[in-house]
Amino acid sequence: MARAGLTPKRLTEAGAELADEVGFDQVTVSELARRFDVKVASLYSHLKNSQDLRTRIALLALEELADRGAAALAGRAGKDALMAFANVYRDYAREHPGRYAAAQLRLDPQTAADSAGGRHARMTRAILRGYDLVEPEQTHAVRLLGSVFHGYVSLEMQGGFSHSAPDAQETWSRVLDALDALLRNWPAPDPSTF
Repeated sequence: MARAGLTPKRLTEAGAELADEVGFDQVTVSELARRFDVKVASLYSHLKNSQDLRTRIALLALEELADRGAAALAGRAGKDALMAFANVYRDYAREHPGRYAAAQLRLDPQTAADSAGGRHARMTRAILRGYDLVEPEQTHAVRLLGSVFHGYVSLEMQGGFSHSAPDAQETWSRVLDALDALLRNWPAPDPSTF
């Protein structure tokens, strides 16, 4: 019989909390069992293995990020939408470093297709509609934004900007200003490079 209160949802939430405390790479079924003061075997009626737990945490993080992104974008367009969406990622990473790391987990194609990852892409494309980009330029811009958001946040989380002036917030604001300027003046493709 399953121990009262242990469900896949509760274990996923506890795993996400654990990831924020100790780092996503340290999350295992064994560590989770210690948290609940139960034997590891008792969790296997709810979870297949540590990879299943990690995938569930990743899906939870993607869903939380998508919900925050949707709320932040409501009623916004152009630069205002770009800044709001970028700040969702940065703020989430600061509040939930383990979950943010989980959101970067490579998912199998079917799981990825069924996850909130598609919502992230649609929201990014909705922002870019305000900049009048058409395909394939829109896809290039989606990749650029993802790279800049994730790259900056990752470097900042690792302390990459903490020892020099100007402060990281000032740089972040300038980066977003530069992205807005680039998106408004997106270069036409050079046919000679194809």
